Amino acid sequence: MKRKVFYLLAMVLMAGSSAVFAQQPVKKGITAAVPKDSTGYIVKVGDKAPAFSITLTNGKKLLPKDFKGKVVLLQFTASWCGVCRKEMPHLENDIWQKYKNNPNFVFIGVDRDEPVETVLKFAEQTGVTYPLGLDPAGKIFTLFAESKAGITRNVLIDKNGHIIYLTRLFNEEEYNGLLKHVDKALSKK
Repeated sequence: MKRKVFYLLAMVLMAGSSAVFAQQPVKKGITAAVPKDSTGYIVKVGDKAPAFSITLTNGKKLLPKDFKGKVVLLQFTASWCGVCRKEMPHLENDIWQKYKNNPNFVFIGVDRDEPVETVLKFAEQTGVTYPLGLDPAGKIFTLFAESKAGITRNVLIDKNGHIIYLTRLFNEEEYNGLLKHVDKALSKK
């Protein structure tokens, strides 16, 4: 009898937890297996992207006006992030090499809270040539995600300044979605 009650209780708990996960709204670009609140984003697809300025590793400072009317891809990264190291060569080959000469495209790897020397070494180790910017104290990061949220993550912003795609971690489904959204955004006049 106790065994039957135990199995019945286990089945009810499993069914209840499945229902909770099934009811979680899924943000565009976030795989269904990720519960809503586990992504760490404080922005969502459709939001106006927060304004920010960033200094690149070459010393050039980009201001909000530099992004106006352009498709912008932000890749939040850090040298200590193993998933970032795995993703970055793909971003380099599949996006940067394809669109680096497009005047309507801005791509920045936003390095979270590391000195320029570390970021330059990181770029060399990963073989990326796309621009890397410095985010001291993670101030830019926290415009888009909770301060304790992990990286890697990508934020794609359209020419009107609205977020059109978000990724978290590096998985094939999200990454392929990112590629399609970048292509689509840059093909619009």
